[in-house]
Parts: sequence; C-alpha cells; structure tokens
Amino acid sequence: MRRVVTGEEIAQLRNPDPFAIPAWRSPIYRTPGWIVATVQLARLIWRLIRFLCRHPVVDAIAAGLLALWVYTGWPGLTGLAAGVAVILACWRWRWPVSFARYVTAPARSRWRAWHYRRRWPAVMAIGKLAVTYQGRLLLPVLGKVTSTGYVDRVAVALVSGQSPADFAARADNLAHGFGAILCRVRSARPGALVLELVRRDALAAIIPALPIPAHVDLRALPVGRCEDGQPWAIRLHGTHLLIGGATGAGKASLLWGLIRATLTAIVAGLVRPLAADPKLMELAYGRAIFDRYGTYAADPAAIAAMLESEVAAMQHRAAQFAGKYRAHTPTREHPFVVIFVDEVAFLTCYQPDRKLRDRTLAALATLTTQGRAVGYCVVAALQDPRKEVLPIRNLFPDRIAMRLDEPEQVDMVLGDGARDRGALADLISTDEATGAGVAYVRLADDPDPARVRAAWVSDPDIRAMCGQYAAPTRLAPIEDGEAA
Repeated sequence: MRRVVTGEEIAQLRNPDPFAIPAWRSPIYRTPGWIVATVQLARLIWRLIRFLCRHPVVDAIAAGLLALWVYTGWPGLTGLAAGVAVILACWRWRWPVSFARYVTAPARSRWRAWHYRRRWPAVMAIGKLAVTYQGRLLLPVLGKVTSTGYVDRVAVALVSGQSPADFAARADNLAHGFGAILCRVRSARPGALVLELVRRDALAAIIPALPIPAHVDLRALPVGRCEDGQPWAIRLHGTHLLIGGATGAGKASLLWGLIRATLTAIVAGLVRPLAADPKLMELAYGRAIFDRYGTYAADPAAIAAMLESEVAAMQHRAAQFAGKYRAHTPTREHPFVVIFVDEVAFLTCYQPDRKLRDRTLAALATLTTQGRAVGYCVVAALQDPRKEVLPIRNLFPDRIAMRLDEPEQVDMVLGDGARDRGALADLISTDEATGAGVAYVRLADDPDPARVRAAWVSDPDIRAMCGQYAAPTRLAPIEDGEAA
C-alpha cells in the first residue's frame, strides 16, 4: 500500500489541458510560530556575540558612553563631545599630516566604501559584470576601498572565469555607474584587480615651479603632482628616461624641472649636467648652468663629439670600477652624469649629415646600454616617436608620454598595450592652461601607466636659477662625505 504523505499537497494548478502531465509539488509543512521565534532569537544572540568578540574597541567605547550617561546624564556626554572636538581641532591645526593619516583618510575611505557597497549590485548587474551560474547570480566581491581627496582605489575579487579585460571593456560603465570622471583597471594578483576611480581632477590647474630641494634623492626627484594629489617624483639614477610629446606639450618644463630638482647636487659637484640642444631654444635659456657645472653643445658636430667624449669617460670609469663596485655612488671624483638631449629625433634622423647621425646614434646606444651601472643617465625628448626616427627607443626603461597627435603614438612611446590600460595621451587638451605638462608615465617595473602633471618652470624661474647658482661667486660647497 502506498505510504500516506501528510501536509498540504497540491497536485496541479490551473491547467486547462486534461491530457497534460500532472505537476507535482512537495508537501507543505507548517512550522509552529514558537519554533520560528526561537530560531530567530538564537541567530540574533549568536550574531551579537560574534560582533562583540570581533569589535572589542567599539564595545569598550559603547560601555564607557553608557556608564557616563548613567552617572552624569546628558551634560556628561555633551562635555565629552565638546572635548573631543577641541582635541581633534587642535590636532588638525598643529599636526595636519598625522591627522590626515589617522583620521581624515580612514574616515573618507569608510564613507566611500559605503558608497560603493550601496551601488555595487546594481552597477555589476547592469554593466554585465555579474555572472549567472546554475540559476544563481554571482557578483565580483567588493574588497578594501582606499580613498584620497581625488581618487578611490577599489579592490575587487573576480568571479571564477573573469579577467581584468572584462572590466577594462566596461570602464566607462563603471565610471558613470559610480559617479566618477574616469575609471582605470589595474592588475593586482591572479583572481583580483584594483579599480582606480577618479572623482576630482588634481591636474586641472597649472602647478607652479616647485622649490629647489635642499637634499637631493636621485631616485625620487620631485617634478610635479600625480593624479591622486601625491607628489610626482622621477628616478634618474640607475635608469634612462624617454620623453615624447607634441609641440607645446610641456617637455621643456619637465626637463627644467629635473634640472631644478638636481640643482643642489649639481652645485655640490655630485651631479654633472650635459646639454645637447640642437634647437638652440629650450636648454639655451639656462646655458649658464651647463657652462659652469657641465657642458653645453648645440651644433650637431659638437654634440656628436661631446657624446663620444662621454662614452670614452664612461668606459674608463667602468674599467676603474671593474671588480670593485657593483653600484655607483655619486662623489666629486665620480659624479652622476645626466645627459639632457632635446629633440633627439633631429640628431638621429633629420639632420642631413649621415656620418653625424651615425656617430650620434652609436654614442647614444653605447651610453644607454652601458652607462646605468657606472652613473650615466640619458634623458631624451622628442616629438616623433617612430622606430625609424629613434631606433634605440627600447633602450630607455622609463618613459613619459605627454600630449601626442595620434593614438598609435601612445604605444610607440610607452610600449604595446599602454593605451588600452588607460594612457590616453592623444586626448590631452591642447589648451596650455589645462593640458601643458600633463603626461602618462610607464616605468620598467610597473606596466600600468600613471597620469601626472609636471610643474611649470617659467622663464623668470630659469633666470632666477641662473642668477643664484651660476653667478660668479659660487655657493659654499658641500662636503665630500655628504650624500646626495
């Protein structure tokens, strides 16, 4: 005999077809209300206990406030709030850096995290980044949110089978969905990525020339500002730098910003600057600095001779260092040599004398392949980044792309795939007030380009530098033992 099934059972629902297969449903059992209430109460108690165990600091604060209210009432709480406000105000006034680090930044990050959690499911689903698997909607996991005054960095754990390219293809959707100006996708680790959402443009206004630093770090020379509002520092020691940009993009300000950042070490004799200026325009304005502390050349023949002389000096230094040193440390005897080449394309491609072209190109190739370990750095600027114009562009580990004329030129300067990663150098504004000095940087150890803006070193700033540091009366020298 068939077993009797208890509970409410409905065999078929509103099916007008008498020949249709019956749609069987499982029996329905009514759970008593006291059991439901007991289970929910147990869940509430368990969650409360877990919260208390995981947040001891919050528990202590809440207990203290409760005890204060019990013993003093509202006057005690009001006095406590006023005291805390005064302490925070004094902290912010007296120590703004530590206040921003320990108070402002965590509070802003928590507030922005709540903003993203509230919109996360809708943006992921509408932007087609949510995945349906076995009838379930799977969302990428929202991780830690780190926020500055300009940029939010959102950590995301991917759903199995997704890739950062899926998010890169939906970058515009994410930017509009979260109310940001721009969204870039950064690779973090396998199965994870970081979304950079720009809320405010820290590079919209012209940045005045930065003060000349008293102490020079050749691995972090301040020259401008990053997109997140942090200082932008360039490394010269141990690398070579290629700067690409159209006319009026701000290459001259970047070159003079590097000279300005190293000026203290130049005066101390720890850095020796060389200038190759075939246009006789940009570097010639501050020629007094090069004539006093280094070398200046403008004629193509003089430039080729200067570069060949430095190749010989570099090889002589390498012979002295062989078997003794593996890394170069700037000293008066062996200073760090920086060779600034403005419009290198003319020297390697456009000048009519083929022999001079070959000599210049051979010298630059030797300096860029052998000079890093012994304290030589080449900083080259050009407008046309094509391979036939500068065949040795791959010998520059670090690269900067300022405003360019064509989208293809972005990858020529920064490397393949740079524009797909967010380096939109061809879209930088031609207006000098908003676009001059804006650039994208791609370093050898970081494939993701970063948006920056160089400080504007004006003609009066250059004249002031020459008048102060290249005057007949030299400043007091820095001792040999003082490091740069």
